[in-house]
Amino acid sequence: MRVAEWPVAGVVGALVMAGVYVADRPAQTVAPVPPMVDVVARVEPSVVTIHNTTGGIGSGVVYRADGVIVTNQHVVGAAKTVTVSFADGTRLAGQVTGADQITDLAVVKVARAGLPVVPVRQDLPRTGETALVIGSPLGFENTATLGIISGVGRQIPAATTGGRPQVDLIQTDAAISPGNSGGALIDRQGRLVGINEAYIPPAAGAVSLGFAIPASTVVDVTDQLLASGAVAHPYLGVSVASLTASVARSLGMTVSTGALIRQVEQGGPAATAGARIGDVIVGFAGRPITGAGDLNAALRAVNPGQAASVTVNRAGVSQTIQVTLGTLKK
Repeated sequence: MRVAEWPVAGVVGALVMAGVYVADRPAQTVAPVPPMVDVVARVEPSVVTIHNTTGGIGSGVVYRADGVIVTNQHVVGAAKTVTVSFADGTRLAGQVTGADQITDLAVVKVARAGLPVVPVRQDLPRTGETALVIGSPLGFENTATLGIISGVGRQIPAATTGGRPQVDLIQTDAAISPGNSGGALIDRQGRLVGINEAYIPPAAGAVSLGFAIPASTVVDVTDQLLASGAVAHPYLGVSVASLTASVARSLGMTVSTGALIRQVEQGGPAATAGARIGDVIVGFAGRPITGAGDLNAALRAVNPGQAASVTVNRAGVSQTIQVTLGTLKK
């Protein structure tokens, strides 16, 4: 069923009757938006449930029709095989052919062809857009929850993840629960905008705080995993912490935000370029840096071997150095 198309002329007439004047213009039609029930019905067969070897449950999304599925790395863990359940009740063995801990993405392959692939939207959604989450929270397969995009470019610090910080995430208030990890974040047109990854539980004082990996990152990482089984990550060779205003004041620094270099790896890219402990990185490859999360996000946008300009504040003086990035060894 399609939503009726409303001519703009009819809207104009209503505005004039309400005392709002709109200049005459040719009648137009607004492109119809499919009803949400149709969006769910179309996407549902593209979302799977993944059972790992430890008894845990997560979700996954069909990436290619020839049996390629993308999910979170933390869903599959160290397993080489998992069980994949489809919307039609079929259960198949899946081979984990590649995984990347840094971006928390993994590829699973099953022996099934002709799978339905959800269209991918690689540009970031805007705050306020409709957000649809489909997955298997707590094992309830093909559960759909609805909300909006609450923000983009979000960061979850390492202190929260227990490992590396997660950066450049999409935030949504559509309900995400254990088991939704690896499932689909869908826009109003039924396109994949992200892979659901994490949520902050109510015990932490949060209400509807969920996060997803953007589709552009999913495509980049998945294609690399399919091609070589590994992902090349740029490496700077520094350990940084977000500079706070209180630390800056106590040390008499002239900047109050940035990524404070606490360690520099000897012989690494940053050391070779002349970076020093105590430098504050305030810019990277043309992007402003206000903290450690910004630096991690900026690194995602460049490739190993690429040269990047790094603006640092050193003892109150701003200067720019050129760094040729290395490859992160995991």
